[in-house]
Formats: sequence, C-alpha cells, structure tokens
Amino acid sequence: MNLKPIAAGLLLLSLTACEDKLLNITSQTNLTTATYFQTQADFQAAVTATYEPLRGLYGQAYVMGEMHSDNARYQYNPADRGQQDAENVADFIAQPSNGFVYNKYVTNYRIISRANQVLSQIDAATFDQTARNTLKGEALFLRALAYAELAQYYGAVPLHLAPVTDRTQAALPLSPADSVLARVVRDARLAATLLPGKKTQVAGRATTGAAKTLLGNIYLVRKQYAAAETVLREVVTSGDYSLLPTYAAAFDPANKNSSESVFEVQYQVGSDGYASNFIYGMLPRPLAASTVAALTGVTNPQVISQFEAFNVPTPDIIAAYEPSDARKAATIDYTTTTDGKQYPYVRKYLHPHGQFGLTNDNWPVYRYSEVLLLLAEALNEQGKPTDAAPFLNQVRARAGLAATTQTGQTNLRTALANERRVELAFENKRWLDLVRTGQAVATITAYGTRVKANPTAYYFPAGAGPVPSAFTNVSLTFPLPAAEAQLSPYF
Repeated sequence: MNLKPIAAGLLLLSLTACEDKLLNITSQTNLTTATYFQTQADFQAAVTATYEPLRGLYGQAYVMGEMHSDNARYQYNPADRGQQDAENVADFIAQPSNGFVYNKYVTNYRIISRANQVLSQIDAATFDQTARNTLKGEALFLRALAYAELAQYYGAVPLHLAPVTDRTQAALPLSPADSVLARVVRDARLAATLLPGKKTQVAGRATTGAAKTLLGNIYLVRKQYAAAETVLREVVTSGDYSLLPTYAAAFDPANKNSSESVFEVQYQVGSDGYASNFIYGMLPRPLAASTVAALTGVTNPQVISQFEAFNVPTPDIIAAYEPSDARKAATIDYTTTTDGKQYPYVRKYLHPHGQFGLTNDNWPVYRYSEVLLLLAEALNEQGKPTDAAPFLNQVRARAGLAATTQTGQTNLRTALANERRVELAFENKRWLDLVRTGQAVATITAYGTRVKANPTAYYFPAGAGPVPSAFTNVSLTFPLPAAEAQLSPYF
C-alpha cells in the first residue's frame, strides 16, 4: 500500500485545520470582550469604569438642572462671548448644536455602553455569586440612572440594551420617554434585589437603597404613587439612613458617604485627575487673589477674571427661604468683586482646600432628606396629607423650622414643592421638579418676564439684557443633539 498520498492528504488537512485555528484565535494582546471578561477583577474594573463618566457629567450638570430654571443665572460678561451655550440654556433658547445638550446626552450613553458590556457578559461568569450579584446590580443601577436622565431631559431617545457591535446596530429608532422610564423601573427594581445595603457595600458605590430611591423617584414621575410609597418606605425603614445634625454637615467633605448620603458622585482631591472643581465655575468675577485665598484657603491663590460666573443664585431662590431657615446661610453666601460689586454664590460646595482649582467635594445625587420628601409627596398624592406631613416635618425640623401649618392635599402639595426647592437647591432638581409637577411653563414664563423687566437684578450690567427670543418657547425637553442626528435616520 502506497502511504505517500495518504500522508500528504493528512498533512494538508492538518495544515488547513491549523490555518482555521490561527485565523480564529482570540487575540491575547488586543483586548476584546472575549479576552477581557474572565475574572472577578476584570468585571470589577469594568464596573468601576462605568462610574467614571459621572464625574464629568455632574461637574457641569447644574447648567441644565439649575440654570435652566428660576433658581440660577449667569453673571453676564459682555467681553466674554465664549459662554453663550450656557447662557442659551439659562435663557431657554438652547439649539441642537448646544455643547451642554450634546455633552449630557453622549456622557449618559457612555455610561450605558459600559454598563451594557458588563451586563452582556456577567451572567456567564463563574466567580463568587454574591460578588457577581453586586457587580450586576451596580451596572443595572448606573444604566437606569443614565436612562432616567435621558428620558426626563430629552424625551424620546434610543433604547440600547446590548453592546453595539457594528454600524447597523448603532442607530436605533427613538423609544417614547415612558417606555424608557419603564425600562428604568425594570432595571432599578432588579438592581435593588441584587445590591447590598449601605452598611455592607463599599462606600460610594450603588446600594439597594440607592436603587430603591431612584425607583421611587421614577414612580413619582410616572404618577404611580402607591408603588412609590411602598419602595420609599423600605428605604426609610431600612435603618441605613438618617439626617445629619446640621444641613451644612451634609455637604462637608469630612462627611462623604455619610448616613444622609444615598448616592453621591465621588471626587478625590489631588493632582491625579479625580478632584472636583465645580465651585470655581460658580464664584463671582472678577476676584482678587486675596479674596480667593480668603474664600478657599488655598496656598496658591490666583486672580479669577476670565469667563462668566455660572449657577448664580437668583433673587427668586434667595427670597424662597423662610426667616430663620438655617439652610439659607449654609447654601448661599456673598462676596465682593474687584470692581466693588457684591454677588451671591453657592456656598454649599465651598470648603477649604489646599490647591487652587482642586477641591474635595462630592456631588450629591440622592440624599436621605429627599427620600423623606419623595415619600411625603407619594402619600399626599394619594390623598393622605396627614400621613405625609411628619416626613416633611423631619426635614423642616433639621432646618430649624416649625412644623408645617398647611393642611389638605392642595396646600401640602404647595408646601412640599417649596420645601424641595430650598432643601435641594443647586442639586440639579429644580427643572425636573417643575416639569414633573406640571409647573414648568407657568413658572418659567413668569420668571422670564421678571428677568426681562429688570435685567440688572439678574446680573446683567446696565444697558444689557437677555435676547428678545429668551423665554418665549418653554419646551419641556431639550433638543436631541445635532451631531447625533447626523448619524441616525431616526432623529
């Protein structure tokens, strides 16, 4: 028998098989989903990376959350026309090309993209079940938080629930806002069953209480008041949370992730890129270096003269505080600029720090006081104002105020709205509250009339004021970004 042809054939088959394996081998040097997600440490790193965009997102979120309301303005500088995107948001004339509109949109989708990568792989992972549940819960919470923002700020948006692997998957039809919020509810509900409580979770990471608070918040947005009551009561009775003795203490970096903190964005002072600096965008201008040193305690003070001041408290929010409300002094202070003018600024995010532009303040997303107010609202909207009042009064008592005298659903609804405004001032709640409660158009229309009638009271120099088109079209949502519209046939 001649074995040479058989041997040659076997060799050819062997080479062909080797070639197939070589062509399909998973790269060991170029990280892909197939090579990266192997161990618990891999998933931990990926989830940590999913938190990372929050720092950039919340560092400027006040532009759309507070300046786009009657709480905050900008200190107009006619010599600095590079800040018009923020001005246009505050004046309700933001266009699809607006940088703040674009950045909020794409940053939330960056969080969603990273969460989807984790969620697409983690169920097949084989490491410790408890750790796997926690990491999956964190990814679900972060995706839910991002979609909650997108639906409330933009309305209908694409609903990506899996990683995008090619161009055909990149553009999806727009899903109605309520469909997106329904997914938020689903993700947050599942996250709440997977996440540990505050006392056992790593400080600063998502907990079951954070997921339930987000869930309760969105139930209120969707007017599912009984469901909101149920889940928010679970947070209140968990034993994980309590109000700090003073309002100011809730924002002190010494009390990061305290018993009052339900979820906050983590910053860390230093020169490694993790420090916060949002207060520097809120300080009036121009400021002498000596004033900067006195306000901040830095050892290397600099003159602040460039750009405009943002998130400047309006006369409206200043007047909203009741006499003797301890929150006012803890939230708003005044300083004098080098041209001798006095301006208010947001005091709650200013704490002594060592180096100019590098602060140690976290940004609060949910605090326990908001849980109490959300629960009170859920009860009141079910026609139970008597049951709601004690939760409202816990918040008032900490502020040094007497219990509310308001009775009846309508009166207590107004009292709760006022309480949320001052308790959560400059925490990016005001615009969404106005929309959620149906007060946005009436409130902003009246506010715009006041701004136009007296521009100098709203930080315009003499002879200047908002453009004529300001406040003439109070839309409840922001436009979808123009840059994204160029990539999708559905916008």
